[in-house]
Amino acid sequence: MSTTGKEYDGMTKKASPPSPKVINCVKAFLIGGLICTVGQLLNYGFERLGFSEDYVKALTPSVLIILTAILTGIGVFDKIAKHAGAGTIVPITGFANSVVSPAIEFKAEGIVMGTGAKIFTIAGPVIAYGTLAAVIYGAIAYIFNLY
Repeated sequence: MSTTGKEYDGMTKKASPPSPKVINCVKAFLIGGLICTVGQLLNYGFERLGFSEDYVKALTPSVLIILTAILTGIGVFDKIAKHAGAGTIVPITGFANSVVSPAIEFKAEGIVMGTGAKIFTIAGPVIAYGTLAAVIYGAIAYIFNLY
């Protein structure tokens, strides 16, 4: 006995009820905003400590990345992301989580073939295309004297 397309659609709708979109959007907005607020507070704090503008620009995302990596490693960030959804993906914290999560997941396969090989499975394409875009932008800026 085969299942028709309509029957299959009905079974999938029954098995996976719709998610509360409005509540999910509000959670993503609030938690993503909280992450950005923490970043801004770090920025202000580093400025108040007397760091130069260049150091502040480097320290703020670095601290956010390190905090996210630690929270991912101890399993807290995944619990936050479960509720926040895209609110944790959009800021730089999502990038840090996408690097650390595969490393943790595949550590049982060893340092080289597990962690080393899988650490960039999600973030690797972002890094590769980001680097390529930067090279293309740099070449265009150089050709047209945009510096």
